[in-house]
Amino acid sequence: MIFEWLFIKISMLKIGDKKLINGWAFYDWANSVYSLVISTAVFPLYYSAVTDGKTVFFIGMKWGHPDSLYSYALSFSFLVVAFISPILSGIADYTGSKKKFMKFFCWMGGLSVASLYFFDGLDTVWIGIIFTILASIGFWASLVFYNAYLPEVAHQDQQDRASAKGFIYGYTGSVLLLILNLAMIMYPGIFGFDVSIDQAIRINGTEVQIAEAIKAAESTASSMASRISFVLVGVWWIGFAQITFKRLPNDVYNKEPKEDYIWRGFRELKVVAKEVVNYPVLKRFLISFFLLSIGVQTIILMAAIFGSTELGLPTMNLILTILLVQIVAIFGAFVFSRLSEKWGNIKALKVTILIWMIVCFAAFMLDKSQDNVAYYFYGLGVLLGFVQGAIQSLTRSTYSKLLPETEDHATYFSFYDVTEKIAIVLGTFVYGFLYEITDSMQWSVLCLAIFFLASFIVLSTLKKTKHVY
Repeated sequence: MIFEWLFIKISMLKIGDKKLINGWAFYDWANSVYSLVISTAVFPLYYSAVTDGKTVFFIGMKWGHPDSLYSYALSFSFLVVAFISPILSGIADYTGSKKKFMKFFCWMGGLSVASLYFFDGLDTVWIGIIFTILASIGFWASLVFYNAYLPEVAHQDQQDRASAKGFIYGYTGSVLLLILNLAMIMYPGIFGFDVSIDQAIRINGTEVQIAEAIKAAESTASSMASRISFVLVGVWWIGFAQITFKRLPNDVYNKEPKEDYIWRGFRELKVVAKEVVNYPVLKRFLISFFLLSIGVQTIILMAAIFGSTELGLPTMNLILTILLVQIVAIFGAFVFSRLSEKWGNIKALKVTILIWMIVCFAAFMLDKSQDNVAYYFYGLGVLLGFVQGAIQSLTRSTYSKLLPETEDHATYFSFYDVTEKIAIVLGTFVYGFLYEITDSMQWSVLCLAIFFLASFIVLSTLKKTKHVY
């Protein structure tokens, strides 16, 4: 009886209720460990360590630059999400089943992340690539439905703070798990991941010198700790997401779908597409969002590999920089959510874009031959962190405020998501392509500044609205 009473009480939470907003925001706590540990920190560095200086074979092709293969794999996953999310969102809106779709992709992403455990060497790179693609699809597709709940859990005057709260939760939770993962990788013996010298010799396949065997044993133990961290991310993501699922309403508008709900979902998508095209403010915002997302998401995804490959920084320096970025991002998301209330969303967004441009130019000037390059990279991380959470939080809440009165929130947010995914496909492709032809990631980073400048120009053409200025 007690559990039934609690379930009924939770299901009756109304829009604007703090418990409902907190429950919605908590999904950021659950899923952001994927974004940090898998997309940004541990997995890219683990992947680079396994494939460093090696030639990789995948889908019958030889890859001399394995980092480019990783970039293309991410591009493919984003392309899949960009294709399926509008279709599924139209169906979700018509049937009132956003939560079901969100749950499905959450489980898909979490289980795929945990399966990265089986990527244990050069012979299993294919496992790493395939489950990277599936985990990425699960993560980004679930966010389509998660973001679509924002106008259904918070009033317009609450949305900037609610969106920022989600990112603050996400950065905080992901930092905690990353610290645990870092401790496991640095001190594997404490967590029971010791590998004997004999085992290390067998793993390497030949008799080696004692010193080399000890080094190999330590490397093998750290590798095992990294793989266990992938499992922890999956468990964390799926486990904490259950709190969100318990609080989110299942069907706000009490939809009663008919048998041909798939085709009606397509028609729903067509109607919303026409509205987006004929709504000039929303259309221009999406163009600006597309351009800035090319830079933002590509930098977030490739920053660790840039530091490792281009600057030759040790793994510890890179992970400490990533931790620094996450901690500063908590402060940045909070500050800019307050500044947006004072200046308006558009002016606050313009400031963040200008800072992102500075980040691109500063990264271009870095070189591994410079003295104290690690300290310059730390400083760049502080600057990046200050605007990383801010720009993601502000773009989400600004888009939500610009929406017309509608019940089709998932469909509208699918266009927001598709815009971002196509941007990431283009960004990661351009980044990988320029790296291939120039053999330098610095030119790839500099190119991203052009997209930020274009975004700033388009954003400046937006007509004033009472919600975002």
